[in-house]
Amino acid sequence: MKTMRAFAAASLALAAIATAATAQDLPKPGPEHEVLKKLEGAWDATMKFGGSESKGTMIYKMDVGGLWLASSFEGDFGGAKFQGKGFDSYDAGKKKYVSVWVDSMSTTPMLMEGTYDKASKTLTMVGEGPGMDAKPAKYKSVTQIGDKAIKFAMYMGDGKEPAFTIDYTRKK
Repeated sequence: MKTMRAFAAASLALAAIATAATAQDLPKPGPEHEVLKKLEGAWDATMKFGGSESKGTMIYKMDVGGLWLASSFEGDFGGAKFQGKGFDSYDAGKKKYVSVWVDSMSTTPMLMEGTYDKASKTLTMVGEGPGMDAKPAKYKSVTQIGDKAIKFAMYMGDGKEPAFTIDYTRKK
């Protein structure tokens, strides 16, 4: 019985030490997250696609311990209501920005990763998501980040011209 108590006490002590060590190793937001944090707030959106224009609103908020930028888009797309949600972060292991996007037009998420150029304040990401035929397609996004305006362009496949653009202006 004494051996069992000693074993139980040692096991609890090891579990406590392991938990404390893990807590100390938790990631903290770094300078890369500050780039994303600049987007926090409410934005008016004007989307241009195939000769048409639609309006919407984007809300950005740092979430999940300041490690992820949560985004929520609501608007109109081709005359239908459109919703989208995203999470963006910086993956220190990959040394790349990462993104997950889901919306009301598909049950397949778009997954992207890329880099940020400080000089031009441009985040460029590439990845894969559902194509117009619902099959996987390659995408590239280019986001120029300003204090009061954001210019977003999405390219499909090897396209030289954006499939659509979104101009964001910060709400006052």
